[in-house]
Amino acid sequence: MLYHLEFTVGYGADMSQQDLFDIWQEEAGVAIGAKEAGVVVDLWKVVGERRVIVIIDIDSPNTLDQILFDLPIMKRMGQYVTIKTTPIRRYEDFAEDVKARLKS
Repeated sequence: MLYHLEFTVGYGADMSQQDLFDIWQEEAGVAIGAKEAGVVVDLWKVVGERRVIVIIDIDSPNTLDQILFDLPIMKRMGQYVTIKTTPIRRYEDFAEDVKARLKS
């Protein structure tokens, strides 16, 4: 199952930018490792914002919840991270459905 995830990362007044970068470096290692493992289809950093966009391929919403709870950035500063999740499907699959409906 594919999901589009959008992470918006804030940080508290008691954190320095360096503190944020230390956590983000750890998170980046996990994200790139997940991409290499095939769980993450692709990921992007929005220019000029503390926002990351991820396409993830997992077996269930339960697995997604478990993954999100275990992310370093969520464990260390989850109160400052907002995640928007949207289930998506491949366009090719949608196009096949449309084609089949036209035939019936």
